[in-house]
Amino acid sequence: MNTMKGPGLMLAQFSADAAPFNSLEGIADWCANLGFKGVQIPAWDRRLFDVEKAAESQAYCDDIKGMLAERGIVITELATHLFGQLVAVHPAYDAMCDGFAPEALRGKPNERSAWAVQQVNLAARASRRLGLSAMGTFSGALLWPYFFPFPQRPEGIVDIAFEELAKRWLPILDACEESGIDLCYEIHPSEDLHDGETFEMFLEKVGGHRRCNILYDPSHLLLQQLKYLDYIDIYHERIRMFHVKDAEFNPTGRQGVYGGYRGWTDRAGRFRSLGDGQVAFRPIFSKLAQYGFEGWAVLEWECCLKNQEDGAAEGAAFIRDHIIRVTDEVFDDFAGTGADRDANRRMLGLGV
Repeated sequence: MNTMKGPGLMLAQFSADAAPFNSLEGIADWCANLGFKGVQIPAWDRRLFDVEKAAESQAYCDDIKGMLAERGIVITELATHLFGQLVAVHPAYDAMCDGFAPEALRGKPNERSAWAVQQVNLAARASRRLGLSAMGTFSGALLWPYFFPFPQRPEGIVDIAFEELAKRWLPILDACEESGIDLCYEIHPSEDLHDGETFEMFLEKVGGHRRCNILYDPSHLLLQQLKYLDYIDIYHERIRMFHVKDAEFNPTGRQGVYGGYRGWTDRAGRFRSLGDGQVAFRPIFSKLAQYGFEGWAVLEWECCLKNQEDGAAEGAAFIRDHIIRVTDEVFDDFAGTGADRDANRRMLGLGV
């Protein structure tokens, strides 16, 4: 068995236009001071990272790795969620998703999608140059407006949507194979891959592609009322990334899972800083250790109440205290009697 690495920090919720959060050097210094050992870099944020340059220049990647190493930090993975979101967009979401693309591509969904595919492929090549093994993303969504079946969904629409989703992602998965990178879909409401059933539908359509994997984030499963520990038992062979994020679900007589269109603070289901929600992290870390997860435990801070800097400081210690250093000993070896096949047969009364 292997010991997972950590703590790491997803930088998307922290990068900003003011120092120290407006450069990778500045944010790395800040992370190191809090005790983080790794950073997950959003590949779309040019304040921190140039994905095009990283895909082509080994020197650029080596410089980044060297600068981080001086601070005791490594890159855990690249994140491509905003690119992945644009690979498949239902027309109802075009206007909202346009902001993720360059201005010249807004209002041009086909060109925007082609650009997004290119960006994910660049990030896979950059990941290879950085010596990484996994990369996070979103699947995008063609079906999400129809997630609740009323009016009833037309027969065949789900199958058509997953066929199209697979058609768009298969070339990307093949490019990840060429680069030796596991593409890990964050299982997330508003994405077509939002639970176990939908991941299995997609995996079947891409022929069980070995680079099609999972970014496990228990907060999204808790808010859907899935059994997030069972999820690890079922899908542990495909879990290659881990976001450590907390949440709570407190339904009332007025609202439940769907939230009644309320803002985050007033929803029954809310994201919280680590330790402030309802996710049982000790059994999660235990199960991941049991199955030999050797990736990174990465804090993704999202909380509707607590300041993000406080959440990060507390989160680094929280993750460090939850990582299980896996033993290479068996606890009752001291009582071992030693045996061979003949001895075992004699003990069972079977003779030699």
